Amino acid sequence: MKKISVIILVVIAINAFGQLPKTLTQAEKIYGLSKFWEEVNYNFIYLDKFGKEKWDSAYKQFIPIVLNTENDYQYFRELERFCALLKDGHTNIILPDKKEFQKMNTMFGDYRFFIENIDGKAIIVRTNLSKKSEIPIGSEVIEVNNLSTDDYIKKYVAPYIASSTDYIIRDWSISRLLSGFEGEIFNVKIKKPKGEIISLKLTHAKTTEEAAFPAFEEEGGGLLEFKWLDNQIAYVALNSFQDPKIDSLFIQKLPELYKAKGLIIDLRYNGGGSTDIGTNILEYLTNDKVLYGSKSVTRNHIAAYKAWGVGLTAKDTATDKSDKKYFLCANNKYYYDLGFDTDSIKLKAKRIVVPTAILIGHNTGSSAEDFLIYADNQKHMIKIGENSFGSTGMPYSFDLVGGATARICTKKDTYPNGKEFVGYGVKPDIEVIPTVNDYIEKKDPVITKAVEYLKTKIK
Repeated sequence: MKKISVIILVVIAINAFGQLPKTLTQAEKIYGLSKFWEEVNYNFIYLDKFGKEKWDSAYKQFIPIVLNTENDYQYFRELERFCALLKDGHTNIILPDKKEFQKMNTMFGDYRFFIENIDGKAIIVRTNLSKKSEIPIGSEVIEVNNLSTDDYIKKYVAPYIASSTDYIIRDWSISRLLSGFEGEIFNVKIKKPKGEIISLKLTHAKTTEEAAFPAFEEEGGGLLEFKWLDNQIAYVALNSFQDPKIDSLFIQKLPELYKAKGLIIDLRYNGGGSTDIGTNILEYLTNDKVLYGSKSVTRNHIAAYKAWGVGLTAKDTATDKSDKKYFLCANNKYYYDLGFDTDSIKLKAKRIVVPTAILIGHNTGSSAEDFLIYADNQKHMIKIGENSFGSTGMPYSFDLVGGATARICTKKDTYPNGKEFVGYGVKPDIEVIPTVNDYIEKKDPVITKAVEYLKTKIK
């Protein structure tokens, strides 16, 4: 049986509310771990990829770990680490919504800064206004608590992040690099853009200074943003498919959009929502009568099949179709084919079929990725930017213990031809990766490339 190397990570933190609560009994700790393990065994669509024996081995190793946790928070963090082994963006542990568990991420009293993954580095992209000279935009966090940033992430941050793609784990690890409780201390080294290295002792505390640099953009863009760019190119940002209101907002813009010679659809900050909301918009951007979305399967459990399949080998299935079903069921590989997602278009409205650039990035996820699958065969469309989030599916949610909940992905989605994008992301046709200098100079190279491309296609 394959073993998993497990490192016990001790969280030592006392927040402003005093000692972290210790309400969970040993029985509850075992039950919560076992409940999640059981539901993954029965419902997780990618169990065959991870491996049943590997999952069982991990469960056995985590039993003493969760029993030895010193408080509720540490227990739930270990559940997060257990879950993160599965590497799925739609399979998560959700901690209880308690004030004792609320952590700070950007505030350190006199300092406040936001960190993002740029060129694989932990780059400070915004500070409080009074610190803009001391910590210039583009500075890099190179060391945390006497460890290199990479080593600190590997040991204390990345193991708790559930994601289907390594680049999202990297993004989130960097953005959450200094997350901690009020009063928690971080000793960091920062390398400025010109090479100077400074050391700071940062303590999480509320920052009273509201002004930031660069200033936060004024609210107002909301669900949908619209503007005109060069050469009658219309720009439309669809920032979420959670609220059906975005469909009516898009329809309101149709009189202007009909004037466009080129179109940019920006999905870079669309984390998903409802697939139907997205396809309602896509219908206006194609002349097709039917849109073909992802092909989907889910696990199929028939207890008798599983019983009959015990003891069968792959050789036994060569000539007997029934034995093959029994064998697959006994090995957690028997699936129900959900078929293709299709959308029959019955619109009578005029369509907008012009050269179109769809902007995508790491934050383009879930139903926004479904939008990309539906749009995949549109010859007038091209994808520009970076790989998408790389995770979609149908999560099954359930309660654990102590107010925590969990969700498990139950559905596998692929391109209609079976090509996988979960775990890889939808790839752009033209890759554009923003650099540190782009942030410093406030440039958006993805939009720039889209405009350049569309100008070559506009007649």
